[in-house]
Amino acid sequence: MTNSTMDDIDLRILNCLLERADLPHKEIGQRVHLTGQAVGARVRKLQELGVIEGYTIRWNPDKIGLSVHAFVTVFMTSNHAHQTFQSFVQHKEQIVELHRVGGEGCYWMRVRVGTQAELTALLDELLQYGNYKVSLSIGQMK
Repeated sequence: MTNSTMDDIDLRILNCLLERADLPHKEIGQRVHLTGQAVGARVRKLQELGVIEGYTIRWNPDKIGLSVHAFVTVFMTSNHAHQTFQSFVQHKEQIVELHRVGGEGCYWMRVRVGTQAELTALLDELLQYGNYKVSLSIGQMK
């Protein structure tokens, strides 16, 4: 499905779900002037076509002790380490996002841990793949 095959109602349904993924189809239907059943059919179509890939929740990591939020740029020291580095990252739950990037660095990671000591331990492990630069979040604005 491309933008040319999506109509305005599909886009409005998608925007409702992006705003709040747990909205009942009936409530979305009231917003877009369709029945809940019609909204459900359109949502299933958007899922089948890969426009909607899944659902997520908003959460407060501080409430469960993950108060250190860091952004790490990784500079690989070897062209041959990428595969093992990517495998390493897949097994580290503290690394919540990994992006291969162009420009400064090779990878960008978003990390959540409970303490500075946990962050230091993770950074020490990263040294087997390359160097890094760390920026700590001091507050989320959006």
